[in-house]
Amino acid sequence: MGADSQGHRNTHLNEESVVTEDQRQWKGRRGSPALTGKRDEYRRLISQGMSNSEACRRVGVNRRTGSRWRYGRVAGQGDGHEIYYPPVVAAVVISGRFLSQDERLAIGDGVRAGRSLRSIADELGRSPSTVSREIARNSDPATGEYRPWTAQRRAEARRARPKARRLQADAVLRAVVQAGFDQRWSPEQIANTLTVDHPDQPQMRLCPESIYREIYAPDSVVDRKRPVLRTGRLHRQRRRGQRRERFCAPMVMISERPAEVDARVTPGHWEGDLIVGARNQSAIATLVERTTLYTILIQLGRHRSADQLRDELIRVFTQLPDELARSLTWDQGMEMARHHEFATVTGIPVYFCEPASPWQRPINENTNGLLRQYFPKGTDLSTHTDRDVQAAAAQLNRRPRKTLAWRSPAAIMDDLLYTPPVATIL
Repeated sequence: MGADSQGHRNTHLNEESVVTEDQRQWKGRRGSPALTGKRDEYRRLISQGMSNSEACRRVGVNRRTGSRWRYGRVAGQGDGHEIYYPPVVAAVVISGRFLSQDERLAIGDGVRAGRSLRSIADELGRSPSTVSREIARNSDPATGEYRPWTAQRRAEARRARPKARRLQADAVLRAVVQAGFDQRWSPEQIANTLTVDHPDQPQMRLCPESIYREIYAPDSVVDRKRPVLRTGRLHRQRRRGQRRERFCAPMVMISERPAEVDARVTPGHWEGDLIVGARNQSAIATLVERTTLYTILIQLGRHRSADQLRDELIRVFTQLPDELARSLTWDQGMEMARHHEFATVTGIPVYFCEPASPWQRPINENTNGLLRQYFPKGTDLSTHTDRDVQAAAAQLNRRPRKTLAWRSPAAIMDDLLYTPPVATIL
């Protein structure tokens, strides 16, 4: 450990001396010092996870210069094409989600000492299942012995996953894609034509993004003697503050919602969301009627897919009277990816809030806070049965509310559902 620390310290001093020597060579001369040393220092700081602004401040360059070093730049035109300088490639920083070499050494020591997996996990601050999977995956297949250094090499080799791109490995698919480029088709046109022309050949499927990646790859197998894209671009353009559409089907935003929904006078307009459990692995859907504050809960358990939520919402809203099923407002969570299918089946419009704007669903947000009395944060919500969930909803609906003049949502909902008999004049 001491030798490693000394080596790291020497490397750090050598890198600093390079910058100092560069600056010393330029001392007393006109103009700014050479940027080579500064760029190397910038690369080192970025590889440690430092932000662009902070790295530029420490190195002493403008933030625009740092952005060009980090993301590459177009210098000008040459032979009718753009001259592209590639970005500075920073060292790969492994996420803290993965076990480090030191953690594997601790696991090896614990296993040799005969300690339980739970005690080892508690010492590392990891889940016992993480330690269990690590030992099962990286132990010696022949002897079953766990060796930390061997386990580290096995994990690094598995993480790299060298894999040829689809168009590199499949000559037939490559020829079809190249034929599309020869006809000046876009990647989207090529990808969809593959599906139409080869309906019974799954190996002839390719999404537009895979085609774009092949175009932008330095060792691309696409013939680029002439520009294959309409823009002539050979590198991916960086997105600057552009937000992509959340779903494939167009969303109707909350700004287009009728004024009667905001007035909270007409019943039948609902707000919805999910409350999620520990590690986002379980969920309960919550629906709140804006006028009566009446709450409906749907136990999703560990299956919070868009398909399941769509089916559950259809089941709930088809059981409601028409006058109590007028609209639904939700946030832009991926669980609503099938919103257009729900709207088509039920005829109920779905309105979406703006990103990161929970105050646009105030009643639902407040109700979710109340529900945490029954379903605390950080717990597994799938352990609650459907009877438990419905019991919590019933108790909440019987609670008197100040905004309802101390009446309960259930009482007001009963008034809406009860139709008095019409008196007959004899």
